[in-house]
Amino acid sequence: MKIEAIQLREIHLPLVHPFETSFGRTTSRRILLVELKAEGLTGWGECVAGEHPYFSEETIDTAWQMITAELGPTLAAADVEHAGKCPEIFRQVRGHRMAKAALENAVWDLEAQAKNVALADLLGGTRDVIPCGVSIGIQPSMEEQLEKIEEEIAAGYQRIKLKCKPGWDVQMLEQVRKRWPDVVLSCDANSAYRIKDFDHLSAFDQFNLLMIEQPLWYDDFYFHSMLQKRLDTAICLDESIRNRRDALAAIDMESCRIINIKVGRVGGFSEAIHVHNAAAERGIPVWCGGMLETGIGRSHNIALSSLPNFSLPGDVSASRRYWHEDIIEPAVEVSAAGEIIVPTAPGRGYEVKADLVEKLTVRQETIRAMELVS
Repeated sequence: MKIEAIQLREIHLPLVHPFETSFGRTTSRRILLVELKAEGLTGWGECVAGEHPYFSEETIDTAWQMITAELGPTLAAADVEHAGKCPEIFRQVRGHRMAKAALENAVWDLEAQAKNVALADLLGGTRDVIPCGVSIGIQPSMEEQLEKIEEEIAAGYQRIKLKCKPGWDVQMLEQVRKRWPDVVLSCDANSAYRIKDFDHLSAFDQFNLLMIEQPLWYDDFYFHSMLQKRLDTAICLDESIRNRRDALAAIDMESCRIINIKVGRVGGFSEAIHVHNAAAERGIPVWCGGMLETGIGRSHNIALSSLPNFSLPGDVSASRRYWHEDIIEPAVEVSAAGEIIVPTAPGRGYEVKADLVEKLTVRQETIRAMELVS
């Protein structure tokens, strides 16, 4: 497959509700979209890097720079035999996994369309529906926190994940468990705790949590292993897992019992599949995390979640939770049973609203293969 053109777009979208974590509060998103043209087809990717280097070293601006200066021209000059070859094509560039994923995932979309198969099938998916959980940010008050949880339980979500941080954890979890003793509940610290908090974190065991996600440093295995030995609650690693090697190290060190796979964080579908397989071979369940994606990134998460070891509800929730109007149609919907039907149409399974994307675009740049040749 020869890529004819790569178009980058930055769009701005306000969130329906502010989303707060231990990193801070987000009210709107700057989002980098990638549109690939090849053989009369169009594939779409989304870069999940944030506006600031808080979750990752990458930002939307570093990703834009890396794609236009290095990754985009390299891809446009290559003959892409298969989407799974993208890591090899990009191998000379170290890091920048979210930028790489935006391009690679668009190539997978193109290939699925060219082969007239669903993206989920091309990835090796086996599920017709995926179970959905929901991630709830830190709310301004306990009353609003409980109201938000009640709303999402009523919507059918199979797992509730609560963002937490020092000062917003044990008392909050006590209130939630008192009201909903049987709901499947987890919490996500986004690296907010340290060694001095080990005794404090041990108190989380009383809440019968499915997991506590990334309590310690974003790049750590060793101290997570120490903490996991002190907890009955399973630790789930997110930021620490960048690739298959990290997954194997974390599992062998007993640093976690669950892994969150974010396709952008690990560099694209190819590495996400490798992490999935490594965890499956060792009996470690995985689930798909969210990054406040538009429907393009969300459609990719749905396809990835169809793989067999995604046995826990992921953060692949409905479009309307985040956007007044998503940039795809139909919008992603979650059933009353807390499930999403995996699309069977060729490619990602959702059409991009080109007119809306054009309206929302604040900057764009195109890389053309013919220009590279000339």
